[in-house]
Amino acid sequence: MDLDFLAFEGPLAQRGIGVIAPFDLALERELWRWVPMEVSLHLARTPYEPVPVSMEMAQLVSDSRHLATATRDVLHVEPEVVAYLCTSGSFVNGIDYERSLTKAICDAGAPDAVTTSGALVEVLHQLDLHRVSVLTPYDADLTGKLHDFLAEVGVDTVSSDHLGLGGGIWKVSYRTIAERILAADHRDAEAIFVSCTNLPTFDLIEPLEKALGKPVLTANQLTMWACLRRMRLPIVGPGQWLREVS
Repeated sequence: MDLDFLAFEGPLAQRGIGVIAPFDLALERELWRWVPMEVSLHLARTPYEPVPVSMEMAQLVSDSRHLATATRDVLHVEPEVVAYLCTSGSFVNGIDYERSLTKAICDAGAPDAVTTSGALVEVLHQLDLHRVSVLTPYDADLTGKLHDFLAEVGVDTVSSDHLGLGGGIWKVSYRTIAERILAADHRDAEAIFVSCTNLPTFDLIEPLEKALGKPVLTANQLTMWACLRRMRLPIVGPGQWLREVS
């Protein structure tokens, strides 16, 4: 049999992102839509906690010891950056604690680290945004902690809405999310932030940005952008603001 082995060159060299996800993440498929073909996502999860989505859960899934363990679980495949993919877990204790989480990940051996809320701060500063509307799937108390976090970094929440869900966040329909984003908007808001990495948003971003005339920032989008920025790679997917800051 005569084979041309040049035809078998490859596979495409992969560059890795380690992803530390809360135990209840159900949107791995959406994550992959945000990265180019040469990027692989290597997931680890925080331990299961038998509590509903709440302030308590946010505290439990952001334990730095769990993040350090999860980081070590993905280091063998040599990720270039490790992301803590959780909005509430990275804002619930404020900006200083968010910074301590990236330090814990790097101390565990990661070459670089990001968190979802840290990525949000980066984008808000890059775009010079100071007034936002917010939509979350959380209860009022946890949503209030997001307002506090934004205030810490000099950003006013001019309007806010929340779904009050204790679980099953990934099951919310696009129609419901779109309706609530539109309802949460305010004429003084320079952008809308949609919180939670477990809330599906990918296909809503482009049509809602066109309808509202302002950036729609979502949790998975921000996290993947921050990782790829450190890797000097372009993000793929919707979002006019991505082309402005990439």
